[in-house]
Amino acid sequence: MEKDRKHYTIKDWPEYERPRERLLHHGPEYLSDAELLAILINKGYAGKTSVEIARNLLTQFGTLRNIMSASYTEMKEIKGIGKAKYAQIRAALEMGVRLSQEKILPGKKIQKAQDVVDYYYAEMKDKKKELFHIILLDIRYQIIRDVLISMGSLSETTVHPREVMKEVVKESAAAVIFLHNHPSGDPQPSQQDRDLTKRLCESCNMLGVKVLDHIIVGEDCFYSFAQMGQI
Repeated sequence: MEKDRKHYTIKDWPEYERPRERLLHHGPEYLSDAELLAILINKGYAGKTSVEIARNLLTQFGTLRNIMSASYTEMKEIKGIGKAKYAQIRAALEMGVRLSQEKILPGKKIQKAQDVVDYYYAEMKDKKKELFHIILLDIRYQIIRDVLISMGSLSETTVHPREVMKEVVKESAAAVIFLHNHPSGDPQPSQQDRDLTKRLCESCNMLGVKVLDHIIVGEDCFYSFAQMGQI
């Protein structure tokens, strides 16, 4: 009996309970996080199915977001996770992030702050350094392109107005949106953020370029200078 228990696998489950078959028959939206991870893990080991390994991962790290941030050293502590499975999981989660970023394409029209947040949130929310982007738009508020202006430290980034203006002039932008993240998770602007926004707005005004917003991305929330009536 003990031997049989150790070699019990997902193939012994009824077909309608197997994650892969459920995905094929019903779609991925009907699967739990553990079941989706189990498909990536593919195989367990004697005594543990891939679903059980996936559940152990979620128990250890809490969320898919935390799993994505985990190093190989951390993740290999879960029995059943080696280099190959770690690589498969990280690759799949990274693809999800990149897929969410594909929506922001040249020609896409920006109408409100939430549009920007929807496009950039997955990319910026877990960064451990501050990133400062400028989104360049034409006269119809359609995206020309976006530029990463600066990558800073855990608590701040250095942005020079001249670097921003260089990109504005290069693309003959009619409008811009500034965007950066707060690794602390709190999107409330610091005094430095407010001062920088003021300087950038003044520089843009001199060129006749409209500043539509400055958005700060935090943990599950964001701050919009425009929505707060500060631009």
